[in-house]
Amino acid sequence: MLDFGFSELLLTSAIALVVLGPERLPKVARQVGAWMGRARVMARQLSEQLEREVNAEELVREQKRITAMLDQPVVKPGTLDALLGASPSASAAASMPASPPPPATLPTAVSAEPRAAAPVPESAAPTPEPARAAASASTSPPAAAPPESTHTVA
Repeated sequence: MLDFGFSELLLTSAIALVVLGPERLPKVARQVGAWMGRARVMARQLSEQLEREVNAEELVREQKRITAMLDQPVVKPGTLDALLGASPSASAAASMPASPPPPATLPTAVSAEPRAAAPVPESAAPTPEPARAAASASTSPPAAAPPESTHTVA
């Protein structure tokens, strides 16, 4: 549509130099460049806005389609009964289990000896200094820990 070649640009710049003069030509060129930049930004914003509007309309249409699908039952009432060839009460009774399943048994570990509680280090439970001194004086020494296994692997 608007196709400018090198010769047209050269002719236009020569006419602008003669009409405007060498003093005003740089200022006018800067202003024209700024206007063109603004026009490009506005055109880009317009195209992005149109694209957002089209995408929003598509999303609304998709949402309406999904809502309509969710409102419809997956299996129409009576269809399953017709396929099975039974009445609704017979199909409900057939779906019930005959007897409850046996309870699951869990393995239990039997231990003859009670476990000794591990001693709690003083740094784990901070207490005020006077209470700590009184507590350490009244407590008995902790129980001995069970011996560690000394098996070696060859």
